[in-house]
Amino acid sequence: MSRPPAYARAAEDDLHRVEREPRRTLDADLLPPRHRRRRAYTLVLLTLLLPGSAQLAAGHRGLGRVALRVWLCLVGLAVLTVLGLLVGRTTVLGLLARGPVLGGIQALLWAWAALWAVLFVDAWRLGRPGTLLAGVRRSLTAVTAALLVVTSGGLVYAATAVGSGRAALGAVFRGSTAVDATNGRYNILLLGADTGRNRVGTRPDSIQLASVDARTGRTVTFGFARDTENIDFLPGSVMRRLMPQGWNCGDQCLLNALYTWAEDHRSEFPAGTTNPGVLATREAVESLSGLKVSYYVMIDLKGFQQMVDAMGGLDVNVVRRTPIGGGSSPILGWIEPGRQHLDGRHALWYARSRTGSTNYERMARQRCVMTAMAQQLNPQTVLLRFQEIASATSGVLQTDLPQSELARFAELATKARSHKIVSVNFVPPLIKPWDYDPRVVTSTVASTIRASEKAKDKASTTKAARASAGPATGGAAAAKPAVAKAPVDPKDAGGPPAEQDLASVCAAPPQS
Repeated sequence: MSRPPAYARAAEDDLHRVEREPRRTLDADLLPPRHRRRRAYTLVLLTLLLPGSAQLAAGHRGLGRVALRVWLCLVGLAVLTVLGLLVGRTTVLGLLARGPVLGGIQALLWAWAALWAVLFVDAWRLGRPGTLLAGVRRSLTAVTAALLVVTSGGLVYAATAVGSGRAALGAVFRGSTAVDATNGRYNILLLGADTGRNRVGTRPDSIQLASVDARTGRTVTFGFARDTENIDFLPGSVMRRLMPQGWNCGDQCLLNALYTWAEDHRSEFPAGTTNPGVLATREAVESLSGLKVSYYVMIDLKGFQQMVDAMGGLDVNVVRRTPIGGGSSPILGWIEPGRQHLDGRHALWYARSRTGSTNYERMARQRCVMTAMAQQLNPQTVLLRFQEIASATSGVLQTDLPQSELARFAELATKARSHKIVSVNFVPPLIKPWDYDPRVVTSTVASTIRASEKAKDKASTTKAARASAGPATGGAAAAKPAVAKAPVDPKDAGGPPAEQDLASVCAAPPQS
């Protein structure tokens, strides 16, 4: 058979080339208006669902391949992260809380936001808007712009939020040494610092010790009155060397004044002591409680106002009418009883108001607003107001908790929300802070923790018994077994009597 002429072979090659290549944009001019409109919208929607596919179908194939591969890698990375959270949540969260990792995530979000924006603009171009009717062209442009804002704009917001979180974590969590649990518990010193304009130096206005079960998150808190006197320090402590006779000089040597003394005598502390006031207060609480403090967290009460505003307010059930102002200034208003949604200013006044109340009632109110914040600072609130919270946090919190431990304590905080918090305040009538037997304090701490542990063990035993019993059959045998409840108060758990129920002052409304 004779070979076809050269012009015939060339025509055949052109035909095969056209069949192999995608339809060029010029071909869109030959389509009916309805088909041109459908094609234009399809290319934009493909970019939303599978970025790069529009370019593979009708544009620059190289760009399309790169974009599609990056997109599939990102999806794979997201799937692996989710699986990691299901299998080893603490490890994955600990990795995500590290500054370099957050920096990498931020850069990746910025880069993908830019690439996705380019893909949308190019998909709009490939839709040949110049060949469309005016109304269709405007509609296509509006849809493309809206999708670009939602996708790339959302990624830009996420990158900015990650950057804010990275900066806040670096500013707050400066600790470098992680410590192990002591006897299965983490003991966290919580200080509410009062740095008002009319005060000389910083004095912790609220001093609490939270003892957290390292496995279950079940928490017991102990409140120490700021006017506690007669504190002897433990052998081997820094303060025992500085004060061999203890902090014992009457009403001039109160627990909260120890912070100011230490800051004023900074030169007497060992080299490398970054916060003498915290160290002195820490060792005082260790001596009082008999517990080894793992970490401390200090909340600036003035910065607390910014934090509440960043959260969008705080819901508190107020039991007693509380004045705004008083003392050396006039009363400007009242926080009335009932369920109140407090902004930062009113929450701060509610925590600090002195007129018409005792120091012990004031301690209870401070505990109340801190508890309400812990309950209401949930993942949904953090997600929706992340940047505001991150910005406020850097001026509110100070701690020696390292970033590497954030995931562990976030998990413990989640577990703690499912249990009642047992609370004891060392104030009258439990003890007289100016005249007390230290053994009463340490024994109260120990017995309260034992009661909490017993409640935990009882709940676990009851759950195991229900599981081993299997399904009940018939009549009375099908009755539901009793459920062991965690104690609300130490006296109900077999422990020592508390000074008063927090609900007699205020309460955080239950979360739905």
